[in-house]
Amino acid sequence: MPGLGKKTSRYLPGVTREDSDDELGTDDHPWEWIYEDELAETESATDNGKKRKRAATQEGEIIGARMGSFECYLGETMLLKAEGSNEAWVGIICEFQIDDDGEKAANFMWFSSENEIRGAKKRTDFLENELYLTTNFDLNPLTTINGKASVMSEAAFAKKYPAGKIPRKSKELGKAFICRRGCNTRTCTYTEEFIWEDIYHGKEDIQALQDMVRRETKATRKSRATKADSPDRDYRLEGDADQDGDYAPGLLRTPKKPRTKEAVTPSSRRKPGGSKPATPSSHRRILVKKHLEFTPLATRFLSPLNVQSSPYQLARTQLHVASVPTSLPCRESEYSLVYSHLEAAITDGTGTCIYISGTPGTGKTATVREVVSHLDAAVRADELDDFIFVEINGMKITDPHQSYSLLWEALKSQRVSPSQALDLLEREFSHPSPRRVPCVVLMDELDQLVTKNQGVMYNFFNWPGLRHSRLIVLAVANTMDLPERTLSNKISSRLGLTRITFPGYNHEQLMRIVQSRLEGVPGDIVDADAIQFAARKVAAVSGDARRALDICRRAVELAEADSKNNPSSTEPPNTPSKTPGRKKEQDTPQKKKKSTAGRVTIETIRRAINEATSNPLQQYLRALPFTSRLLLTALCMRTQRTGVAESTFGDVLEEMQRMLKLSGESRPLSLLDKKATATASAVAVDSSGLGLMGTGGGNKTSSSRQIIRPAGLSMAAVDLTGAGIINLEGQMPERPSKMRLAVGDEEVRLAFRDDPEIKAVGVVL
Repeated sequence: MPGLGKKTSRYLPGVTREDSDDELGTDDHPWEWIYEDELAETESATDNGKKRKRAATQEGEIIGARMGSFECYLGETMLLKAEGSNEAWVGIICEFQIDDDGEKAANFMWFSSENEIRGAKKRTDFLENELYLTTNFDLNPLTTINGKASVMSEAAFAKKYPAGKIPRKSKELGKAFICRRGCNTRTCTYTEEFIWEDIYHGKEDIQALQDMVRRETKATRKSRATKADSPDRDYRLEGDADQDGDYAPGLLRTPKKPRTKEAVTPSSRRKPGGSKPATPSSHRRILVKKHLEFTPLATRFLSPLNVQSSPYQLARTQLHVASVPTSLPCRESEYSLVYSHLEAAITDGTGTCIYISGTPGTGKTATVREVVSHLDAAVRADELDDFIFVEINGMKITDPHQSYSLLWEALKSQRVSPSQALDLLEREFSHPSPRRVPCVVLMDELDQLVTKNQGVMYNFFNWPGLRHSRLIVLAVANTMDLPERTLSNKISSRLGLTRITFPGYNHEQLMRIVQSRLEGVPGDIVDADAIQFAARKVAAVSGDARRALDICRRAVELAEADSKNNPSSTEPPNTPSKTPGRKKEQDTPQKKKKSTAGRVTIETIRRAINEATSNPLQQYLRALPFTSRLLLTALCMRTQRTGVAESTFGDVLEEMQRMLKLSGESRPLSLLDKKATATASAVAVDSSGLGLMGTGGGNKTSSSRQIIRPAGLSMAAVDLTGAGIINLEGQMPERPSKMRLAVGDEEVRLAFRDDPEIKAVGVVL
């Protein structure tokens, strides 16, 4: 093998090879099968094409393929060209077949160069053009074949080329290689040295080669402990167990007894000649796998003395939503589903899309992160093939197209523009590569990545379906019907049927979550009844675990303030008295009341809930004029109906008009255009800020129809922009101007949920 340049040795793991037009020629002829019984095929050639194909299939087995004058057969060693480079892979043809796209293809058993092997046990006595035999397989179209290669022993190579190198003008340059060992590239283990001519003579020895490499190299799987399933789970993914204990993941089985140990890492049963495990790629060549990096939260790092100085501070720290627990309770079944699907996709080297939905605060992102962390630990323990992980959060990027740059940077460690990254990703996922490492992409806040033409969603859901992409997309969204409601049919169809729904927590699960956070907090400062009260309150509204933790954390702060105001938790002793009645009362044993100062009780939780629902933002929203409240309500309804956070001012006006039409006779309101406003004869303004037009005389009567003027809506939009409630493009309330909420939509819904005027319009938030 010729020497590799710096760029080639870093990014391209194959062997250097120029284009082999001398073998395949310059004309692109169609590939044809070569059957074992050519006579039967020739005799049937006089009939129509369908009959010829049927007779050839029945009479003989496919033993080769032909393109023009070039022919290749089973058991021959071939070169496969990498698109866009001068690199080639070397593999033995093990089987001819038709791939999923209907193209003629072959299954190759690969050789690996020393550049693809990394580890402390790597051999240093490799030769310049030496290849190692592996048991890695991949299906590639015949159009990727770039010529024939010859593999021989060291003695045969020295006899053929006494100088030790292939002459530059020789046609064998880049085609002749030495093979004297087999290797498992991931575990960095080798077989004993052999003589190639003694162990391989043709296609009949392929199975023996596979068995020898598997037998003499280190196994790639270890047993793992299991993790407990949820007791309420009615099914789980299992495989067909064999005598050795291995099983294939991803099959629905009859419900079994829940496991009580940690979730096992499934190890797939690979077929002798058809498995497609992922192999390490060039850009992941590191001695020790780097730790995964998740999107960081805005947290402060405090000294342990400040955190653990009192039970209250320790409880506040544990109840913080940014605190990472050791485990996620009440999500065992969802964890097992995500783990099994993701582990199976990484092991098989296939691309897939997994859609994860659920209301906010149900543990979707946290569960996915825990699964990826366990899979990363399995890679470090040599129990799973390597993979790349990248997290793309729609709330943390200003433009959805930046997701292309983030993905390309994770794959190649190169920063490029979004348009350039899109072209590079299209080229990367379109051409075959047996060295590509599976890539897991977590697309969080999926609704924020929806664009006008939906191009970003289409590409990310289309790439996993490509045969050689090995891209696994985990799409996380807050709504279960986002693909059908927002995305087009061509995108939702590519999302597939793998969908996992995270239901909201019930009060028992919220109690377990809060109690698990409070384990280890001394002093017993939180009553069990208080936790139950908070859990029931939150479960009745949303089932959001983050809101339950925030309420309990605020309750701990209130209890700490009460303890500082009442430092003594015991009652003062009674003063002796000479009065007989008082003495008699003193002699009577009295049951001392337990002091509640400094403890989190039901009353403390109630105070925390009242603060959460009556914060300054809530008070401001409730005090807005009716026109402003109606504008915010229409913006929330528009966002909920379309699934897109950003709308135009004209779209919001149309949404408001739709709301008023659907309100019926409960409150006769209507939008008045500018022309009608200019010709109006009488206008009055009530206390709510509405422009009112009477039916006659200009006086407001009970039968008058209330009309909302556009000028009032424009002023309301400007006022809300100045207050920081909405973001309005250029602060100009024109119909094309884009606008979106600058606060959480849950704040608006909570403020207007009990608003009688909003309910009169027929809107229930």
